[in-house]
Amino acid sequence: MAISLPLLETFVAVARSGRMREAALTLSLTPGAISQRVRELEELAGRRLFSRTSAGVTLSEAGQSLFATLDEPFRHIEEARRALEKPSTRRVRVSTMASFAANWLVPHLPRFSALHPHIDIELETDNRLVDLKREPVDMAIRHGLGDYPGLVAVPLLAPELIVVASPSLLQGRAMIETPADCLTFPLLHDMDRADWLLWFEAHGVQVPAQLSGPSFSDDHLVVKAAAMGQGLALVRDTYADDDLRTGRLVRAISIQWPTKFAYYAVSTSDALQRPAVARFRDWLVSEATADSQRSSENRS
Repeated sequence: MAISLPLLETFVAVARSGRMREAALTLSLTPGAISQRVRELEELAGRRLFSRTSAGVTLSEAGQSLFATLDEPFRHIEEARRALEKPSTRRVRVSTMASFAANWLVPHLPRFSALHPHIDIELETDNRLVDLKREPVDMAIRHGLGDYPGLVAVPLLAPELIVVASPSLLQGRAMIETPADCLTFPLLHDMDRADWLLWFEAHGVQVPAQLSGPSFSDDHLVVKAAAMGQGLALVRDTYADDDLRTGRLVRAISIQWPTKFAYYAVSTSDALQRPAVARFRDWLVSEATADSQRSSENRS
């Protein structure tokens, strides 16, 4: 049986990266598909091409010989592909919130650039909901409940937000035992005033479309206002750590986090037909999964 070009391409991708997961991102495949292709190639070749290790894979002697033969020809093929592509097809325009860009996406982007140096990411930070069907934006990263009719949405991260307050605000008042009890207190909002609304919706609490209370463009300002007793704040725990340790803030309610309240990568099905967009979406999912696994290991 003839050995197909995709099997050889997969071999080269794994050999270059030394990891099945990295090769999967490069080729927009699942790690399982990569592993299956490698097994098929080894069966056809009649020899082991890789040695599996805890850190990834290394080339066997036969694998080193094959890689030396294939690496340069595949580089020529890749250069020819890039030369034939229109520059616009190698750009991915992404819209997201400034806080997500600063705290997660931008620190991770060098890893994507290392995997896909010929794909350019154009990052726009905006709190408004862009119209992906009408505007020249390929993907949006949105914080919500995942309900985006007519669009393809995949969950990325579900960072826990906690409700915090100054002890002075809670003193002498009834305990907050359910999410609905928070409505008896003044609420402090993020700039787009979305987090409280989505949090209540995720917990099945019906609230007005507009909730009163001041809004702030920076999470640290929300925390400071809460520490001064101005209202309840719904924030990432990392922003409130110092004030929680010193007692300036306390957790006002402890309940199970609604995991569907998360960050989602959202695109049109047409946009995902472009390889650059699909590869960026797949990379986001892989990075978010790895981060979640590390967080779970740190907690255990």
